[in-house]
Amino acid sequence: MDAMRALVIEDYQPLRAAVVQALVADGFAVDASGDGEEGAWFARDTTYDVIILDLGLPGLDGLEVLRRLRAQGGQAHVLIVTARDRVEDRCAGLDAGADDYLVKPFAIPELRSRVRALVRRAYQRKDPVIRIGDLELDAGRHTASRAGVAIDLTPREWMLLEFLALRAEEVVTREQIRNHLYEFRSETASNVIDVYIGYLRRKIEREDLPRLLHTRRGHGFVLGLTP
Repeated sequence: MDAMRALVIEDYQPLRAAVVQALVADGFAVDASGDGEEGAWFARDTTYDVIILDLGLPGLDGLEVLRRLRAQGGQAHVLIVTARDRVEDRCAGLDAGADDYLVKPFAIPELRSRVRALVRRAYQRKDPVIRIGDLELDAGRHTASRAGVAIDLTPREWMLLEFLALRAEEVVTREQIRNHLYEFRSETASNVIDVYIGYLRRKIEREDLPRLLHTRRGHGFVLGLTP
């Protein structure tokens, strides 16, 4: 399953911009809308991992957006963000198919943590630490280590390594990386992915340890113990 795609449906532009900025910083490719009808169109025509959904939207109420999404078989995890804080409102949102509910005003770090938890749920992971052999990634802290030695990663290197780690032992194509990681989707250089794969190799590979990052020529890359 592809990941790192998010949709933000929020009509208050300053909040929408802040949420988009936070998700982009966490490596998501993000679409955004301030209108319920347009948001429902995005949700219908694109596969997302997480949808941040306001309830009080122009065009179409957020609950109706959610009901349509679920009726159409949409499996995206939905985090409702709204000023409606009554118990009845929370129950209505969860009963309509939401996965989580966050009342405004909220802190952006809390929203980011909730989104990361929803992504782990998509991969059936409870533990924020991803382990591949002796390589460990802490998704909460954005830190990595191998055999107990910390690995210093740039934000773009971290995004790429986490993307590969969530698909450990699977072939990941250049097209998947470019389509689902914002920082690479917006890059014009044709070889940028290969360049960053090289950066990762120099940082995570050690002569005294098994190789972890493999190239499948003509197909893509695999992060795992399988040669």
